Amino acid sequence: MKHALVALFSSLALCLGLTLALTGNASAANLLTNPGFEVGSLSGWSCTGGASLVSSPVHSGSGALTAAPAGQDKAQCSQTVAVKASTDYTLSAWVQGSYTYLGVTGTGTTDTSTWTPTTGSWTQLSLKFKTGSATASVTIYLHGWYGQPAYFADDVNLDGPGGTPTTTPTTPTTSSPTTSTSNPPTTTTTSNPPGDGTLPKHVLTGYWHNFDNGAKALKIADVPKSYNIIAVSFADATTTPGAVSFTLDPGLASKLGGYTDAQFKADIKTVQARGQKVIISVGGQNGTISVGDSNSATNFANSIKSLISAYGFDGVDIDLENGVNSTYMGQALRSIYNGGGKIITMAPQTIDMQSTGAEYFKLALNIKDILTIVNMQYYNSGAMLGCDQKVYSQGSIDFLTSLACIQLQGGLRADQVGLGLPASGSAAGGGYQSPSNVNAALNCLAKGTGCGGFKPSTTYPTIRGAMTWSINWDASNGYAFANSVSANLATLP
Repeated sequence: MKHALVALFSSLALCLGLTLALTGNASAANLLTNPGFEVGSLSGWSCTGGASLVSSPVHSGSGALTAAPAGQDKAQCSQTVAVKASTDYTLSAWVQGSYTYLGVTGTGTTDTSTWTPTTGSWTQLSLKFKTGSATASVTIYLHGWYGQPAYFADDVNLDGPGGTPTTTPTTPTTSSPTTSTSNPPTTTTTSNPPGDGTLPKHVLTGYWHNFDNGAKALKIADVPKSYNIIAVSFADATTTPGAVSFTLDPGLASKLGGYTDAQFKADIKTVQARGQKVIISVGGQNGTISVGDSNSATNFANSIKSLISAYGFDGVDIDLENGVNSTYMGQALRSIYNGGGKIITMAPQTIDMQSTGAEYFKLALNIKDILTIVNMQYYNSGAMLGCDQKVYSQGSIDFLTSLACIQLQGGLRADQVGLGLPASGSAAGGGYQSPSNVNAALNCLAKGTGCGGFKPSTTYPTIRGAMTWSINWDASNGYAFANSVSANLATLP
């Protein structure tokens, strides 16, 4: 009988066009109106242009949401919900399509989001958040991305106790597309770039494979001096939350004629003696290290500091492609820096640095005083929005300069921004550019010359340099990337 009354109450609420939140325990009810898009309309949701209902594909029931980004409109659908203050909530949704986002704003603590780069089948996105002490409502949202096809969403769920019931019209509204600018936050600059003080003004970073994937196998000592920073990829997750370890891959060691741990350590000292830095990289395409609380942050920091002590690494590179938590990863990186890991670099995907509100961008700004370089990956990303609010496709000079501009206008110093590119067409699924394009983009940013259709409003003479995935793929290509880009870096102001 109780369940029948709840069902009747919910049906009446929908018929009246009201958003009513039921109170109860965390697993009692979904707080969203029309979460499965089953009422024959977008009732409860406020959407920008291009949103509609479909009967196929659906995750369950008879309806699902679809919305198609167009121009500068990400096709966002949102819903504001009454919640309780200082309370934990879980938000989830089933999605299908490329670059589909699920997020929450107005939490009063840390607004958060998650996304999937591409999926041809239904995939569940999920995140947790806690409301602030004065929070009475939050807004949850779904959206796609610039230049990407339509996405689908179904069975959206906000799990947690409802707040004071509110009454709002549920007729979908259409708003004009909005654009965002990266207004630089007020920051305190330092007279010298962070790090150990011995890196050159412009640097070339490359990743060294601790595995055999068809690229040329190399010992660390074989890496050319043109690479100023060598990122050993990758550290491995352990069963301890947040902690990582490192072991030379047996298959690689065998291919190199019996490369031992002792030889590896000796090679690190060899390249360091000639001025190169060696850091341990965490993540990669398959890396699943999660640092989402104080305990895992401590475990991560301690394990990296142990590797620094054991192998002589100069620092750490964060290449986590499954997302970061800016608060706790920032905590861990400060501990690593204070413990001797003075070179702190990052290699976020392009999507992670589109806005200062993104966790990767927030992390970079949170540790700006100790951050060495952000070498964003300008590949495997399709089309993205530049700082001039225009959409650019990967593989062009404009893609490099207009996206670097977002970081430069968003608060990072020019000496903290590097351009990350594949060393050859075999090194990535898309986005390869010739070294001459990379050089042109660096010249455009540093000197205002060699620009494409987009030209930044100012020059950045201290732009830090470039990164490539990877040294091994570059070796397979006769070091065409390093030879050209390193020589050009020497000509920058």
